[in-house]
Amino acid sequence: MKTLLMVDIQNDFLPTGALPVPEGDQIIPLVNQLQKKFELIVATQDWHPKNHESFAVFHGREPGEIITLHGIEQVLWPVHCVQKSFGAQLAVGLETNSIERVFQKGINPEVDSYSGFFDNEHQNDTGLASYLVEKGVSELFIVGLALDYCVKFTALDARQCGLNTSLIVDGTRGVNIDASDSVKAVKEMSEAGVNIVQSLDLLTV
Repeated sequence: MKTLLMVDIQNDFLPTGALPVPEGDQIIPLVNQLQKKFELIVATQDWHPKNHESFAVFHGREPGEIITLHGIEQVLWPVHCVQKSFGAQLAVGLETNSIERVFQKGINPEVDSYSGFFDNEHQNDTGLASYLVEKGVSELFIVGLALDYCVKFTALDARQCGLNTSLIVDGTRGVNIDASDSVKAVKEMSEAGVNIVQSLDLLTV
């Protein structure tokens, strides 16, 4: 079964949100078009408690700073995607009627969760992998925000789980703390066996 995974397309990651991804809103019309080409559509949703330790304010630091948190490197972020807030909701304008299931992540306040499959320590599982296996997913296509963080780590974990994985690269945008982050992310995914495709490869079929 060909499946579309929409990663963290949420209000707080749009240009007007708390953790804006430049041009993040521009993928929404394209993602809505792409949904019509898939038998199964699932989504991930950042779903942080207010006291999440990835938030810079928790440490009295500035967003973008890097610290060691419980033994692993952690980029500190603005407060974003707090549970039940408007910012945590799936983005305004995103078609949601066809979403079969939403997998929430980032719930444990002590560890961040970029990937839609596991937290950053690979200790906790969202259930996404077993769900996709149960559904008989043969091909997984990924879009969403942000390319250089949650999309990248979701795609890498999908490959680790043995899934035939493709990134629809024009259906993503990056945060780009460093200007080259998105380019590096695509290279890393490609080297891990993720297929890099364009939306036209699917929309013209």
